[in-house]
Amino acid sequence: MIVLTDAADARGPFLEPVEPALAISAWEQFCARWPAECRVGRGRAGRIAASSANLALLDRVNRSVNSEIELVTDLEQWGRNDVWSMPVDGRGDCEDIQLLKRARLAAAGVPRAAMRMAAVLDGRGEGHAVLLVRTDAGDYVLDNVTDALLPWTSTSYVYVKREDDQGRGWVSYGPRGISATGGLFR
Repeated sequence: MIVLTDAADARGPFLEPVEPALAISAWEQFCARWPAECRVGRGRAGRIAASSANLALLDRVNRSVNSEIELVTDLEQWGRNDVWSMPVDGRGDCEDIQLLKRARLAAAGVPRAAMRMAAVLDGRGEGHAVLLVRTDAGDYVLDNVTDALLPWTSTSYVYVKREDDQGRGWVSYGPRGISATGGLFR
């Protein structure tokens, strides 16, 4: 059942959080191991131009990392659930793949302040991680499920929360998340 709310406008090009949220514990552990990967870069632009060159870069990195990393579960790779890590051995799950994309984009000059890890629910209600990149035209999603670079409004995900603008905390999209269809889910 979809319930509309004025807490967040799901139809706009920018996906706006509405309240602070608990950080994902695996994220905190990742930041302790890879602190440079969690720095936002205060004072830098929090969005990039949606130029053809920038969108081509996002698309190229999304496709190349998707094809390069073997998708395996944390249980298969680490023997436990929910481990966030850089896929240095060429294997990883959704969040590991997005973290590598973020590192590559940062190395190519995309400000970390324009990129956020996000937790979503897929069509089966299962947790998934994507990388959000804020452009002046709206928020784009880099995802290992598809090679397509999509505006967030063109995905079928329920957006639950993302890392905050300071770099270590998280913010939520409301008590039940927000979908691109224009509402919160119960």
